[in-house]
Amino acid sequence: MNFQDWQYRSNLAMEEKEKKKFRFRLTIGNKILGSFIILIALFIIVVSVIFGNGNRIDDVVKSSRDIYRPSKDAINEYILLVTRSRMLVTNWVYLQTNSEDKIALRQLQDTDYPALRKRIENLSTNWEKEQRLRMDTVFHDFDSLITIQRESIMANLQSFENYEDPTIKFMAENSIESEVIPLTNSLIEKLNIIVNKQTQVTSQSDAEVIDSITALKTLTLILGAIFLAVAIISAIYLVVSVTKPVAFLKKIVEKLGKGELVEEKRAKFNNDEIGDMAMAMDNLVNGLKGTTLFAENIGNGSYNTDFKPLSQHDVLGNALINMRNNLSKVAEDDKKRNWATEGQAKFGEILRTNNSDLLKLADEIIGNLVKYLKANQGALYIMDEVQENEEVTMSMKACYAWDKKKFLNHKIYKGEGLAGQAWQEGDIVYLTEVPQSYIKITSGLGDANPTSVLIVPLKVNDQIFGVVELASFNLFEDYEMEFVQKIAESIASTISSVKINAKTQKLLEESQEMTEQMRAQEEEMRQNMEELQATQEEMQRSQSETESTMVAVHGSLAVADFETDGTMTKANSNFLEIYGYAQEEVLGEHHRIFVGKEEKNSEEYRQFWRDLSMGYPKKGVFKRMNRKGEVISVHSSFSPVKSRSGEVVKVMEITYQLKVN
Repeated sequence: MNFQDWQYRSNLAMEEKEKKKFRFRLTIGNKILGSFIILIALFIIVVSVIFGNGNRIDDVVKSSRDIYRPSKDAINEYILLVTRSRMLVTNWVYLQTNSEDKIALRQLQDTDYPALRKRIENLSTNWEKEQRLRMDTVFHDFDSLITIQRESIMANLQSFENYEDPTIKFMAENSIESEVIPLTNSLIEKLNIIVNKQTQVTSQSDAEVIDSITALKTLTLILGAIFLAVAIISAIYLVVSVTKPVAFLKKIVEKLGKGELVEEKRAKFNNDEIGDMAMAMDNLVNGLKGTTLFAENIGNGSYNTDFKPLSQHDVLGNALINMRNNLSKVAEDDKKRNWATEGQAKFGEILRTNNSDLLKLADEIIGNLVKYLKANQGALYIMDEVQENEEVTMSMKACYAWDKKKFLNHKIYKGEGLAGQAWQEGDIVYLTEVPQSYIKITSGLGDANPTSVLIVPLKVNDQIFGVVELASFNLFEDYEMEFVQKIAESIASTISSVKINAKTQKLLEESQEMTEQMRAQEEEMRQNMEELQATQEEMQRSQSETESTMVAVHGSLAVADFETDGTMTKANSNFLEIYGYAQEEVLGEHHRIFVGKEEKNSEEYRQFWRDLSMGYPKKGVFKRMNRKGEVISVHSSFSPVKSRSGEVVKVMEITYQLKVN
């Protein structure tokens, strides 16, 4: 037995009890009054139940709008913030002169992250305990990540000398690879778990709204049926109790009891209580039918259905209208939000996959932007690379359906035209009254003036990188202009990165070219030295025995020369073969590259070189490390070489490897 059956039988039992109580003294007026009171009570129950369901739907909708969806959006922003933090700290290490990204990283740590965290903490008070614990773990991990960034990277890489120090630079790069990137990836995985949970909660909320609407429709139908049934039973009961003077009312009530709607019934009723009750019942039935149809349309997602309440005080009708308006507003907001989110994801992918070629990137951006906004024309202007004393300009790098294709790379100065004005002011320009001579949208059938023109500067960190201009036959909505402003910042950031990468590549090529020139000069000097040595052989015949001895030493033993501080200046092939290095890998490096970690940091090793610089020779069996990191045993003799004045000018090492059986 369901709730409706129980309620129906309970009403019948109560009526039977009342009949027995007043069987011998119940008048017709009292019967009519009692029946009418029952109908009113049932109507109040119907209104209360439906109104309660409507309020519950409103609560679910408000929760989805104020908690679930903002929580999901905030977590997605957190993912973007973590990813952006990884990019900015990587640029801090590898792009020494990129002060904009350094400022952006500090702003992210000091302003953006605390604000986003506070927002998430306010929203998380309504989350499940497990989700809050996960979010606390994410906050703790990201705080640790910020600490690593500040202590291991930002604090160590502050000046040009820090970047030139190979040890500090190596430690910073190692921190990026071993700490920042793994911890960032872990954070993104945890955030994805949280955002997936929020997506499930949002989906459950949407399903709950749909189920509630369906239940409301079903409940309205059931309660309407119960109400009609009670009305029919009451009418039959009254008809049986009415005397012959009101026999004509009996016929009308009988027809109503059979479900017939009599159009001329109002003319046959007297102006008394029975007539009032019949009219009220008729209006109520018609109102319930209209209410049921309206609720059904809302359940099917048709929010534009017209509905007129029975009166200004129709609680049920007004509640349904409020529910319809709230659901319609939520649906429209969701549509706009989803449109913007999908657009940001789409253009994010375009920016990620086209970050090596600036012109290709510009074509992809303007083409997809015009199509996504359902505009008709578009052009993208990008700042030109100029010399220090030249005036800054920007040029059209890409356009879509633009009759100014021939003006590609045409230079625009600051404040020149609408595009130059948007550049100068750093703010959007939106025209709805476009001058006839400004631009035409053309096709094979003719041309026409656009209805609106939108010009948005590509700005990030208050720096302008270009301007995007769009023309359309339609007016741009506020949310569309807001969307263009948001992606304009991402476009500006990507253009900045592409330009920086291009400059870095150019500097790398110039560095490689200079290296090749230095090698050529070194080879030329070597040849000159060989020629000089040939001319000096005649003068050094007296030293032939010594030179023969050195040649024999170099041919059979490993020999290397070092500065007094331990910096290698020369090594023969035998020496390089023992340690597995190439000549260019060891020249200029300290002797410690052949020594184990514990020994190189010891005081004994530093005293070893201090003794050599003071002229004390050293020899013995030593443990050394080759290029592969393998430990080898060598017998080495370190001999200080002195000038005529007795000053130690270099240290010569003669060594050979001890074979282990």
